[in-house]
Amino acid sequence: MNRDRPPARPPGPRLEPALERWLMAGAGRAEPCQRRIDTSISWVFLYPEFALKLKRPVDFGFVDFTTLEKRRWAAERELEFNRPSAPDIYRAVRSVVRTAEGDFALGGEGEVIDWALEMRRFDETAVLSERPELVVGDFAEALGRRIAQMHARAPPGSKGGGAQGLRDVAVSNARQLRQLGEDLDAAQVERLLTATDKAIEAHAGLLDARLRAGFVRRCHGDLHLGNILVENGRATPFDCIEFNDALSEIDVLYDLAFLLMDLGFRGKEDGASRALNGWLDEAARSFGPDLWGGLAVLPLFQAIRAAVRAHVCGHAGDAAAARRYLDLAEGLLEPARPMLLAVGGLSGSGKSTLARVLAPLLRPFPGAVVLRSDEIRKRLWGKGPRDPLPRRAYTERASREVYAAMLRVAELCLRADWPVVLDAVFLRADQRQAAENLAGGLQLSFAGTWLEAPAEVLERRLAGRSGDASDADARVLRGQLRQDPGPIGWTREGAAEPQALARALSGRVA
Repeated sequence: MNRDRPPARPPGPRLEPALERWLMAGAGRAEPCQRRIDTSISWVFLYPEFALKLKRPVDFGFVDFTTLEKRRWAAERELEFNRPSAPDIYRAVRSVVRTAEGDFALGGEGEVIDWALEMRRFDETAVLSERPELVVGDFAEALGRRIAQMHARAPPGSKGGGAQGLRDVAVSNARQLRQLGEDLDAAQVERLLTATDKAIEAHAGLLDARLRAGFVRRCHGDLHLGNILVENGRATPFDCIEFNDALSEIDVLYDLAFLLMDLGFRGKEDGASRALNGWLDEAARSFGPDLWGGLAVLPLFQAIRAAVRAHVCGHAGDAAAARRYLDLAEGLLEPARPMLLAVGGLSGSGKSTLARVLAPLLRPFPGAVVLRSDEIRKRLWGKGPRDPLPRRAYTERASREVYAAMLRVAELCLRADWPVVLDAVFLRADQRQAAENLAGGLQLSFAGTWLEAPAEVLERRLAGRSGDASDADARVLRGQLRQDPGPIGWTREGAAEPQALARALSGRVA
């Protein structure tokens, strides 16, 4: 939910005039307020070096700030919940007091009349909703990994998890969308609501199993691009939901789904694909193998997020955006048949680049899971994706374990109706055959691509690598060149530009 983006000065309770003048004048400790933001549930005063956020004394059902104690509780939870991901932004909860002389102060002696959350001032235009073009490549992957690390550290929860948690959101969505009347296509609204209900019931067992397995945690809850700050090239999620546990104690994949859906709405398919794959590889280091089966409900999670945005936009007067979100939600629930792709070739041939370009072409959104043998090897050794491994990690036995693990995960994804791109050297004929056998055993389509380039090109590419999961160097390449890969039945492609090659292969992955 985008709770803090209503029109300026929404109706409802107003600040005491004298307190408002004091806050606008600088709260007794700064230059005058530079900008004031009134939202449906908060007043935010922005000063040159800091900001103060006060809760409005409102009761909307999902949030209740009508008493002084409830506002203190919410402010303290907002500080507590946001500190792990944004410790440099959230500073302290301050009492707002009326002194014996009738003045106001932050803290000190006097009657406490309200509570304010103090935050560091930051550039409001430095959020990703203002710069969605940044969510590409390594940045998008790092963002996905950052979110996975947040989820891994988050305490368990239950309030909004399982099938019932989604049913509650679906009921709320239905009520809100129907209230919009002629602003939306009533037939489309009913189609979406029916499809959503069917999808929830079809996956009810999986949703409840994920709740029992610990995938429901205290999450951000409002993880759209407007709540992710970018400073010095680093993404920092902030402004998580603190006031209603049913909105924040949710499935970790439902939390991520808001970001993915938001990127899809903005046409950033490549960034969404890279973020998802970064999240999956990082999450696999903390969660068990049941992680991959959750992909089956990712389209539903994203569709529900899009439906929420549809009614939020509709009630804010933006019917055009509401209709676009409805279209997106319907499309997300359309069934898709998974397939298995494999990209092989010697080190430096461009496998990972091509795999990442191919992934967003597959459906459902945001595209295929890319299973990269280099990353799987690092996971098996308990290392980070860019930590170097010793040579013993590359013995023949170790490599057999990597390929076996890669195919096990691929099967879990495919059984969850999610497409997969395998990214590995596949130098041995039995490795290539095992990939084909996996698709055949599941009666799914398979397409294998073998990339090749002159040895001097491969060696030059390896020499130019940095900050990559692969540990391959010229020595490794020379060892590969000495081996006979045997007959290669996959489509053989030269060292073309990955975008052009992906377009040439697109007919095979449609």
